[in-house]
Amino acid sequence: MIIDCHGHYTTAPKALEEWRNKQIANLNTPELGPKTADLKISDDELRDSIETNQLRLMKERGSDLTIFSPRASFMAHHIGDFNTSATWAAICNELCARVAQLFPDNFIGAAMLPQSPGVDPTTCIPELEKCVKEYGMVGINLNPDPSGGHWSAPPLSDCSWYPIYEKMVEHDIPAMIHVSTSCNACFHTTGAHYLNADTTAFMQCLTSDLFKDFPTLKFLIPHGGGAVPYHWGRFRGLAQEMKKPPLSEHLLNNIYFDTCVYHQPGIDLLTKVMPVKNVLFASEMIGAVRGIDPETGNYYDDTKRYIEAADLSADDRADIFERNARRVFPRLDRVLKEKGL
Repeated sequence: MIIDCHGHYTTAPKALEEWRNKQIANLNTPELGPKTADLKISDDELRDSIETNQLRLMKERGSDLTIFSPRASFMAHHIGDFNTSATWAAICNELCARVAQLFPDNFIGAAMLPQSPGVDPTTCIPELEKCVKEYGMVGINLNPDPSGGHWSAPPLSDCSWYPIYEKMVEHDIPAMIHVSTSCNACFHTTGAHYLNADTTAFMQCLTSDLFKDFPTLKFLIPHGGGAVPYHWGRFRGLAQEMKKPPLSEHLLNNIYFDTCVYHQPGIDLLTKVMPVKNVLFASEMIGAVRGIDPETGNYYDDTKRYIEAADLSADDRADIFERNARRVFPRLDRVLKEKGL
């Protein structure tokens, strides 16, 4: 199988965005709505939004299954208060769950959390548990910066995050460390904020002993890890100066990287620097970079081509395309085994 571990519902029917715009317009007057029941999206609308977009590209490019979560830039945890985020997260997660129900062979859900700046992460647990227990979701997206580019939250190593980690360990689910929209003019959302956050999250883990407290905790850092592979020598050297164990022991039993890197040299670097066991196939198709590369004539986000062209053995490719995802997402592995896959 070819499992894409990083997909977002970027093609949701327009009614979802219209509902969100009304919610934002009435932040100070929530009694004016909209109510959750006001959002009407039929199964046929969901099918059309998927069949003509993600599923079409999956068939064209040759991938089988996508781990599917709400649109990252739409999470926008900095907007409103916890109740705003709780309502919005519940709506978006339910839509992804419905997509997975309509296309069970092609999609399986991962949840966004109802995070809000300055709010105890414990408040996210009910939504997390609902998504795992009721929707069968196999992972979560965890935003290390709910403020949207101002970084007012404590680092991921802070004990305030521990209740989330305890639930992740209990339910055997990983977290993709994924920020949302930047509301800081200094940071372009997809070109700077996302990649800054990937690097920052890695460094927060490096400077801490988080994985001593949670030895089975799993983080997936997207977009190839931001600056991490390119500056691996810097990180190794910093860890050495801090008297930390070698990074292979300190972090690489718990941190993984995806292949949302949109050119061949980047994938070549990632797969050369990082152990194959730490790399999971992903494309984030119909995401941040949707165009065709004029140098190759192929879509930038057709990352399967890069893995196939990389200097990897057939066994290594099988790890990246399938086996690593099944290890990092054990609940996914169980679902596949139940299907005889």
